[in-house]
Amino acid sequence: MLAKRLNKIAPSKTLAVTSKVISLREQGITIISFGAGEPDFDTPKHIKDAAKNAIDKGFTKYTSVSGISELKKAIVRKLKLENNADYNPEEIIVSNGGKHSIMNALLALLNKGDEVIIPVPYWTSYPDMVKLAEGTPVFCETENLQVKADLIKKKITTKTTLILLNSPSNPSGAVIEEKELEKIKDILLKNENIYVLSDEVYEHFLYDGKKNKSIVSLGKNQEEKKKIREKTIIVNSVSKSYSMTGWRIGFTASNLHLANAMSKLQSQMTSNPCSISQYAGVAAFSGDQKCIEEMKNEFEKRRDKIVQLLNKCKGVVCNNPGGAFYVFPNISKTGLTSEEFCDRLLNEKRVAVVPGTAFGMEGYIRLSYACSMKNIEEGLRLIKEFCDKL
Repeated sequence: MLAKRLNKIAPSKTLAVTSKVISLREQGITIISFGAGEPDFDTPKHIKDAAKNAIDKGFTKYTSVSGISELKKAIVRKLKLENNADYNPEEIIVSNGGKHSIMNALLALLNKGDEVIIPVPYWTSYPDMVKLAEGTPVFCETENLQVKADLIKKKITTKTTLILLNSPSNPSGAVIEEKELEKIKDILLKNENIYVLSDEVYEHFLYDGKKNKSIVSLGKNQEEKKKIREKTIIVNSVSKSYSMTGWRIGFTASNLHLANAMSKLQSQMTSNPCSISQYAGVAAFSGDQKCIEEMKNEFEKRRDKIVQLLNKCKGVVCNNPGGAFYVFPNISKTGLTSEEFCDRLLNEKRVAVVPGTAFGMEGYIRLSYACSMKNIEEGLRLIKEFCDKL
């Protein structure tokens, strides 16, 4: 017999696409995949060297449950410098990746039936993670894929406990406008029992001169800033910014009460994050940051190319995303559902993309441009052929 909680959740559709691609490739079939949400760049050398040095020095034992002090201090410096946010090391919980950090926060905060407002489209794991924590996902429409405070406000009830924000967004690449963040801040100030979880894992990949703005930095005066800080849980990781998806290091920054609760949970579930990866994380946050700029510049070129080529496909309309490394085109005019589009594209053209239903939106597909320009050009040639024949 299996636990009933498993009936509440579904397997990840993004990972299902990845599994299918792997299976086909193992059969010797060439696939162009736009499914993977990870940079195709290698982890920077100075970060790998730090990990090797940690091994050579014997830093391979248990660490403090919530992370080594060197890494926490490096994160505190990063938050101050990049996010205009003041935290103490005790308020930082280092975990086994961003997903683990979100799960820690949900388990620490939610009681059965507590509602979590999730703008649509959403990262595929959010609703199921809320359900595992016995919360209730409440889906909120967006306007042309943009988060709007007024739409969030309409979803608030007496059971609302958390608003979940992700900017830049996976899957749409949309960046929440500062004026909307200000309005969301005002909602939080007027609702004492509502927190916000700000998933900022794509914060460094912003284009067209856009600048990152975290909700935790807002406030007209010190009193407002203090209140917003107390009600905010920042989630971030090294996975995207430093091309370290497999190293599994994420973190939360929150008030001390929540941080202690998450540390207690982690002590019983996973103990500490990987010691070697933590020392690599110190090098990531403290070392040369040129690697981020280089990736960002390349991603922006790829974004421009993939948007241009998608909009030449019959029945496809693609917005120009402001960040991350995804596009989320509307394919409803092709006459196919997103599932039909993706299945036929893979079977007929050997191109893998993810259906919009994985992110709560029918009529859309997600493509990751964290792949070579060569693959983008060839993959879009095949997609255009596919669309033109529909």
